[in-house]
Amino acid sequence: MDANGLESLPAAELHDRAVRYAVRHGDLGFLWNLLKVIPAAEAASGHESETANDLSRVSALLSDALAAGEGELGEALRPIYLEYLRDHPDA
Repeated sequence: MDANGLESLPAAELHDRAVRYAVRHGDLGFLWNLLKVIPAAEAASGHESETANDLSRVSALLSDALAAGEGELGEALRPIYLEYLRDHPDA
């Protein structure tokens, strides 16, 4: 899908495509980067209490990564998904 087509997709679809591609191709670098930026995205989307929990619990981050395409969090992470999907047009 071209960059213009990606821009029109909802955050949940961007998340699903990016995470599915990364898992399928063993791209741990992308998944790790996603885990690192989730706390800041949660803070930016008004969920500061989640930030403290996520910084101290890796399991929470893994859970968040799998569901990080929904709502305000998905929108806050939208640029991450777009960049990754642009770099992997076959995703």
